Amino acid sequence: MRFVSQQLIAKKLKISSGTVSRSLANDPAISGETRSRVLQVAEEMGYNFTRPRRKKTSTRPLTVGVLVGVRDTAPGTATFPFILKGIHDRAAQENVAIDVRFPNPDEFTIGTKRNEVFRQVRSGGWRGVILIYPFSDDAVAALARKTTAVAVLEDYVDLGVDSIDTDQTAGIERIVDELVRAGHRRIGFAAWHYPVGGHWTKRRFSAYLEGVYDHGLPLNPDWTINVRKDVPKISPPEMADRIAHLVRTEGVTAWVCAADHQAYPLIHDLHVRGLRVPEDCSISGYDGITPPVGMPQVASIRVPHEEVGSSALGRLLYRMPRPHALSAKLLLRSEFVVGKTIAPPPVSVAR
Repeated sequence: MRFVSQQLIAKKLKISSGTVSRSLANDPAISGETRSRVLQVAEEMGYNFTRPRRKKTSTRPLTVGVLVGVRDTAPGTATFPFILKGIHDRAAQENVAIDVRFPNPDEFTIGTKRNEVFRQVRSGGWRGVILIYPFSDDAVAALARKTTAVAVLEDYVDLGVDSIDTDQTAGIERIVDELVRAGHRRIGFAAWHYPVGGHWTKRRFSAYLEGVYDHGLPLNPDWTINVRKDVPKISPPEMADRIAHLVRTEGVTAWVCAADHQAYPLIHDLHVRGLRVPEDCSISGYDGITPPVGMPQVASIRVPHEEVGSSALGRLLYRMPRPHALSAKLLLRSEFVVGKTIAPPPVSVAR
C-alpha cells in the first residue's frame, strides 16, 4: 500500500505542506473551509491519522503563563473562568502545563527583576504568555520582547502580539439594529472607565457610532459616557445618575453598555433610581454571560469564551517556533442573545 504523506495531500490540493500540517493539527489560524478540504482529501487518500509521532527527547511538558488582569466586577459576571477552562482543556490535549497568575493591571509592570512574572519569562520557566483582560501597552511590549505572547479579547497587534477576539463591530451593530427595530430613536452608549487598556471599549464605541449613523439617528456627544478624552470620567453610580436624568429629560430610551458586567449593575442602579428595565428604558451588553441571581438576561452578544481560550493556546503554540511571523488578529463567531431587557420605548418619555 502506498504511504500517504502530508506532502502528497498538499500536492493534490495545490497548497503548501505547512497548511496541510496545520489543518490536521486543527490550528485556529487556518480557515474552517480549508481544514475541511484537507481532512476530506486526507481521508479519501487513506492518510493514517493515528500513526505514532516521533519520540520526544523529553516528556516534560512546556509551561505557559496565563496572566488574568483582574479588577472588581459584579458578582457572577467574570468571564475569565470560562476562558481558563478552554485553555486548560486544550493544554491537556497538547501536553502543556499552565501557570495562572492574577496581577492587578493598574499596578502591573514588567520592568523589575523582583517581578515574579519577569523572572519566569527571563529564566525560561514560561515558554510563552497568554494575556486575559487589558494590560498597559508598556508591560505588554516588554513581555513581547522577551517571549511569545497572545492576547485574549484585547488588541495589541501594533505591538506584534497576536489576539483572539470576536467581530465586535458586527456584534454591536446587531444590537443597535435590534434597538431600532423595537422603536428606539435616541440611543446612548455607556462604559466604565479603566485606567489601563480599554481598546475593546473603543472598538465597541466605534461600532455603536457606525450603527447609529447607518440608521440616520441623532449622534449627541452628551449621550456617551466615559469615552471622550475631553470629559471627566465618572463612577458607575454617577453613570446611573446621568442615564436616569437623560432618560427622563431627553428621552434617551436605550443604552448600549460596553459589556455585560457593566450592564447588570446599571440595571440594578436604575431600579434604585425608579426606572424599570425594559419598561422605562432598554439596556444591552456584550459577552452573553449568565445573569446574576435575580437579574433578567440582558440582550447581548454571546462570546464563545471556552473556544477563545482554546484558540489562544493553539495560536501561542503555533507562534513559538515562528517568532518573526507577522502578527494576526483572529476573529471567532459570536451570536446575538435576545434577552429580556429590550422593549419599545414608553410613550410617556419625553421625545
